[in-house]
Order: sequence, then structure tokens, then C-alpha cells
Amino acid sequence: MPVIQTVIRRLSPRIFTGNQIRTFSRSLSAMVHPESGSPFDRNQLEELLRKRFFYAPAFQLYNGVAGLYDYGPPGCAIEANITDLWRKHFVLEDDMLEVSTTMLTPENVLKTSGHVDKFADWMCKDPKTGEIFRADHLVEEVLEARLKGDKEARGVAEEAPKEEDDKKAKRKKKVKEIKAVKLEDAVVQEYEEVLAKIDNYDGPQLGELIAKYKIRNPATDGELTPPIAFNLMFETAIGPSGALKGYLRPETAQGQFLNFNKLLEYNNAKMPFASASIGKSFRNEISPRAGLLRVREFLMAEIEHYVDPLKKDHSRFNEVKDIKMKFLPKDVQSAGKTDITEITIGEAVEKGMVDNTTLGYFLARIYLFLTKIGIDPTRMRFRQHMDNEMAHYACDCWDAELQTSYGWIECVGCADRSAYDLTVHSKATGEKLVVREALDEPYIQKDWIVETNKKKFGPKFKRDAKAVEDTLEKLSNEEKQALGEQLEKEGKITVTVEGLGQVEVEKDLILAIEERSTKISTREYTPNVIEPSFGIGRILYSLVEHSFWTRPQDIQRGVLSFPPIIAPTKCLLVPLSGNEVFKPIVKELGYKLRKAGISNKVDDSSAAIGRRYARNDELGTPFGITVDFQTVKDGSITLRERDSTKQIRASPEEIIEVMEQLIEGDAKWEDVLAKYGEFTGQQLDD
Repeated sequence: MPVIQTVIRRLSPRIFTGNQIRTFSRSLSAMVHPESGSPFDRNQLEELLRKRFFYAPAFQLYNGVAGLYDYGPPGCAIEANITDLWRKHFVLEDDMLEVSTTMLTPENVLKTSGHVDKFADWMCKDPKTGEIFRADHLVEEVLEARLKGDKEARGVAEEAPKEEDDKKAKRKKKVKEIKAVKLEDAVVQEYEEVLAKIDNYDGPQLGELIAKYKIRNPATDGELTPPIAFNLMFETAIGPSGALKGYLRPETAQGQFLNFNKLLEYNNAKMPFASASIGKSFRNEISPRAGLLRVREFLMAEIEHYVDPLKKDHSRFNEVKDIKMKFLPKDVQSAGKTDITEITIGEAVEKGMVDNTTLGYFLARIYLFLTKIGIDPTRMRFRQHMDNEMAHYACDCWDAELQTSYGWIECVGCADRSAYDLTVHSKATGEKLVVREALDEPYIQKDWIVETNKKKFGPKFKRDAKAVEDTLEKLSNEEKQALGEQLEKEGKITVTVEGLGQVEVEKDLILAIEERSTKISTREYTPNVIEPSFGIGRILYSLVEHSFWTRPQDIQRGVLSFPPIIAPTKCLLVPLSGNEVFKPIVKELGYKLRKAGISNKVDDSSAAIGRRYARNDELGTPFGITVDFQTVKDGSITLRERDSTKQIRASPEEIIEVMEQLIEGDAKWEDVLAKYGEFTGQQLDD
């Protein structure tokens, strides 16, 4: 880092402020892997991912569909390992209740939740070409391109990425050409402030930015229509008649909320508790791009933690309070800045930056999970949503953002949904979604009641009777008291009933309007919900970028340094040659490894051992076992570690035990080397 800063200062001592130099150097250093010291090359990584079939565009034989991807064997294995560890880290450790709910959702459910009306992005259109743009992405990309052009004009150009042969694999950038045009310092600052607040702008504000900065179709220079809202849900019809309208779910949350009463009963009515779900969700993205980072079908893992709104303290917060994390609060962003605050989660809660210990607990647990699967903590931050970008159901939300070659990417959202969902579904269905708990000390509650004469009320109002009674029931104590005075004075009461207007109720239809005392021994409340929501595909891609590097002696040799517990295959079995004497030994070793729960595969090709290991370094395989003629003599085998390429030699039983400890994180390779000593009898990586 100091070297990078020095170079920048010498190149442009009067162009950047000290803070700008630090920001720029951080972004450069983030693209340099600590293992090799070589710059990150996204094109090389994407070539590796395609070649080894981690994932690929779906329906490629038919030219594909944007935003849809198929996972190959290593991609499936990593995804399965991430979700398996997610279950252990959250569902098991926090004693959550896992459910699996349907992906098809009736319209009335999502109408109630607000998704039909509010789950939208802003898009604008070039009326001449018909091209569609997501408004915030277009503004962001155009302003970033102008800032890059400004740097070029000042003589501080960034290194351009290499051209990629396969155009479909590239991010589809709208701005194809960066023009070297120097901007006024005030304009540069204004652009940077807009970019810092880009997530806070609504449609009309984005329209104002497009007009103010003369943003047009980058390809044709055509004018664009003002931004309009585009609902992101996939619409469908349920049943052969098509009468029941539905959607593919945009999240797994609603199914969990609708099962709240069943879950509460299953949990013996104990609070707080959490449900969890892993499953596919769907969003009809306007302009899918950046591979797995913006897709139309994706895997989500979501938690709904139900908590008493008056008691948002978490019993295990002390376990995580000293974890130091990086925060980007909303007030900093609103000021057009991106300065990071690095403090412990305990300090963040104490200062009021994070509202309560339950929200703080889950932010810390998210941090621990991401670092456990191999995410670089220096490239992780927690950004608070600004007011305009807050989801309609949330009162506060923090995103765990991971830095990649595409910039900072939201991978986990942690929202305080308050009591919104349970309240609206309860109101729509008439079913109470509440918690009832016995009070230590009962109390007397005084309420006004309106008691109707059922025998006369029904015949009088017929099918409207229930609507009138419900209206009377929902009146406040003050309103009921006023009606009592009206009844005494006028011999009738008048109420406004939805759909009926003013309705008169005669005195003979009312038995009593009076204040009554009730002994309250239970408390009834609607829980608040804290929701951590994980985008597994985004996490997977970010992990791949954070894990990728190349050997210093050969930059063409890519390595994926996945933690052993996440790696798609744990061990490669390599016989020294095709000699028949090795085959039964390798077969027996494979059986023992599988019995120990260690996934493995054999490479008995004619390629050199070093080449065979290099191929599996690209797959992230952390360990390799070599069977040679010494194995035939005394049964010993060598164990190679991927990142260091160093080896030890021991019996199969010892090697398997060592691998189990390394995979589970109970031992470190440095300690293993110290115990067994490095074996240097073979050079496997030439």
C-alpha cells in the first residue's frame, strides 16, 4: 500500500488530495493477491471458470437467455458446501426452525405484502432504437466513465482491461468508449457525491440527473424517455383456466410469515425464535449483467428472527460484541462521502449507529460466516441503506457488501422489517398473527364496549350487519364514549361504514354502550422481525474472485484458494505412473477417504504429476495424495497442500486424520508441517 501511494504522489502531486490518494490506492491494492503479488485479471479468471465448467450461460445452444445460468460440477459442489455451512452456522448454532415453502405465490399474497405495487426498478428507453436501460445503472456508468476520462486527461489513466474474445462472457457495458476530457474540480466532486448517493435516488430524481448531466444513449446519442417503474416479478397463471393470477416469488420471506402461527406453536410459544429457508427466487431484471451478480433466477438463504418489539436485546450479543467491522452509515453517504468507520459491533450499538443488539448480533454473525467461507475481510463492509432506497417494509437495513472487480456488491441484506409483514397479512386475512404471553402481574384495563342486540341487528341490516358491527368494534374508546352520549341524547347513533356511508343505528338495536373493566393476565403483541437475507450466487462469485491468484513463477497457472471446507473436491489421488501396482492402492485409499467423508477423485492420466496438480489447483482442490514406489514398500503416502505446494509423508491413517482436522479447521497447515516435517523427496510442481 505505501508503495502504491508513493507512485501516485510522484505521478500527480497536485492532482489528488491525500484522501483521494488513499482511496485510489486501496482500490488498486484490492486487485492484487497477497499470495502472488500479481494484479487481478478478471478475463483470466472467467476463462478458467468457463474451461472448468463452474457455471455457464443457460440454453447456450439456443444462444442463451440473459440472466440465466447453469452450474457445472464444481459450481454445484461449492454452492452445496456454502449452503451446508450456512445451515450449520445459523440454523444449528442458533437453533432455528427451517422450512421449505412454495415458489408459486398467489397475487393476493404479494399484493398484501406490497410487492405488486412497490417491487420495482426505474427504467428509461430510447424511443428510436427501443433499447431499455436501468436508470440508476446508466447514470452510474456514464458518470464513472466521465471520471475515468478526466483521469486520462490529467495523465493518470487507469490500466485498461484486456480484450476478451468471448463477448458474451463480458459485462455488457453501455459506455463503450472513454473520452479523455478534463473536468472542472467542482464537477468531479459533484459526480463523486452523486455516485456516493446513487442508491438513494428515486425515479423522478434519476430523471433530473439524466437531464442535468445530458445523459443519452451511449451508443446512438439518442434522447431517453423519463424513468418509469418496472415491476421485477415474473407473472404467471395458476391452474388451467388462468383465472388465478400468481407470481414466481421474489423472496422466500412471505412463505415464512404466513406460517408464523404454526412455527410459534411448534416452538412451544417461546419467544424470541427464528425461522430459516433456502430456495430459489426470481426477479425479472431489466438489464442482467456481471455474470452471477445480477441474474433472474437465484438461490437465497433467508432468516426471519421474531422478537418482542419492547425487548430487542439478544442474549448472545456478548459473544460477538468485540468483533471489529467496517461500517458506512447513511448520514455519511447522504453527505456524498464514502468514509468508512471501523469499530467493534459493540461500539456501533452503543453509539446508536446500529439500533439494537439483535440487529448487531446478526451483523456480526454474517461477518463471521463470510470470513469462515473464505471472503477477504479487508474487502468487506456494512453499508446502511439511505432513506429513499429502503425497502417498503423496512425501518432499517444494512448490506454486507463485498469488493470485487465490478465494485462493491451487495451480497447480504440485514433488515429490521418491524411488524410490517405480520400486521398486513393479519389485516388482510382476519387471522391474528400475534404472540400471547402470561403476565407476571395482571392489571385492570378499562375499555368502552358497544353491545348490540343480535336478534334485531341481523334482520335490520341483513348482509351488511357484520360490516356495521365490525366498524363499531374497531372504534376507539373516545369514539365509543361519544356514541354513548349521542345515544343517550338522540336515541340513535350514526357511524360511517366503508362501502355503505353514513348508517343510523336505532336505540332498540343497542343493548349497552359503557365502560367495563377487564382483568388482563396476558399480553398480546405482534413481533418485530430481523431478517438476514443471503444471495448465494453473489457470495459464490465474490468468493471465487477473492480466492483467485496465479503462481509467481508462472502467471498462467491459476489457483483458487478455497478453504478446504468449501472446496468442491477435497483431495486428488495421484499415482506416480500408470504402473498396475498402484491401482489397488489408489482404489483402497479412495474408499477410506470416502468413508471418512472426504470427497476425492483420481487423476491417473499420462501427464506429469506437476501438471496434474496444476489442473486441480484451478479447481481449488486443497490437498493431493501421491502414491509412489515407496508406498508399495512401506505403505506411506505424501500429502501436498495446494497454496504452499509443500508436502509431508506419513501413513494413510495419519494422513486421513490430518486432512479431517484441516478440513474442519481444527488444525493449520503450518502446525502439520512442524509436526511431520516437510518431505522434499519429490518435486511435484515443476
